[in-house]
Formats: sequence, C-alpha cells, structure tokens
Amino acid sequence: MDGTGLTNQEDIDTREPVLDTVDRVSELCFGLFMALTFVGAVSAATAGEGAGRKMFYTALGCNLAWGLADAVMFLVRTLTNRGRRLTLALTVRHELDAAAGIGALREALPRWITPLITDAELELIRARLAAIPDLPHRPRFLRDDLVGAVAIFLIVVFATFPVALPFILFRDVTTALIVSRALTIVMLFGSGMALGRHSGFGGWKAGLAMAALGVVLTMAIIALGG
Repeated sequence: MDGTGLTNQEDIDTREPVLDTVDRVSELCFGLFMALTFVGAVSAATAGEGAGRKMFYTALGCNLAWGLADAVMFLVRTLTNRGRRLTLALTVRHELDAAAGIGALREALPRWITPLITDAELELIRARLAAIPDLPHRPRFLRDDLVGAVAIFLIVVFATFPVALPFILFRDVTTALIVSRALTIVMLFGSGMALGRHSGFGGWKAGLAMAALGVVLTMAIIALGG
C-alpha cells in the first residue's frame, strides 16, 4: 500500500461501520411499520380460533420477504455506489489535464461542501489519485457488504416479534393487539431517541416525535378497520 491508501478495493471504500445508526434504526422502523400494518390488516379480516397464530405467521412471513428484498437492494446500492467511486478514481487517474481532473472531483462533491473546498485542495487529492500504481478495473463485493446485508435481514425480521409475538402469548386477540401496539410505540420511542442523539436534535424530543408517529399510524390502521 502506498501513501494514498487506495491501492485496493477495500481502501477505496472508506472503512466505516457496516451499518451506521441511521441505517440500523431505519431498518428497525421499517420492520415495525410493516409488521404493524400487516397485523392490523389481518386482524380486520381474521376472526375465530387460531386468529392470533395467523396474524403472527403472516407478519413474520411479510418481514422475512421484506428483509430479504431489503438486503438484496442494500447489496445492489452498495455495488453501484462503489462503482461510481471507482469510476471517478480511474477518470482522475487517467486524466492528463490537471484542470479536468480537478473539475471531475468538484462535480462529485456534495453541493453543500463545494464552496468550502478550493482547487488547491482538490489538486492534492488529484495528485494522490494520479500517483496510485494500480486500481481494480471493476467494483466487487467485500465481506462487510455481506455482513451488512445479513444484519439488515435480521433487523427487519427481529422487528416482527414485538409486534406479532403477543398474538402467540395471549389467547385474547384484543389483549394481544393492545400489547402489540404498546410495544411498537415503546420501540419507536427508543428508535427516535437513538436518531435524536445521533443527529444532535435531542433524544427525548426525537423519541416522542417517533412515538407520536407510531400513535398516528396505529390510529390510521384502526380507522381502516385494523
């Protein structure tokens, strides 16, 4: 590895956590909302003996499918983004005109940060990229990508249980619905607190806002017959 730190695929892709706080909380909330919606829909259409088990397995099956689809799309998104970064690195590395290389780097920057970066600073980056002796010709998956996909799948599936498990534990469907919705709101509150602390908005405020969103969604499901 040379001083640029970009001699292989793993160095091109910055070594960040596989899933950050926003990713984890978002997937958990998606799973909660999906399970809550399906439980509400099934409870409106199902009655009698075995209704609780039907709701549990329906919600679990829904989140198994959603978790699998979300994990696959995570891999697609990851490979696509990595391909864009690699294409940029190769373009800058092979560009003989320094000004054109700087222009390519500037176009790739987020708009909010562009005014803060000077051409002289971009030239340092361009020079480092140009000095790299070898770069991969195509993007490829890394071990962390598969770990992230599995983590997404497990988070979405895990989100099923607070919503659907009460229908296995309580024989009375009405009681199970109340417990299910209460647990969902508690988990949404915790998710909101995590997002609030991560973003600096304040854990309690974000937690209450997320819980309020859960209450509104629950009321909408009830109004629709769930």
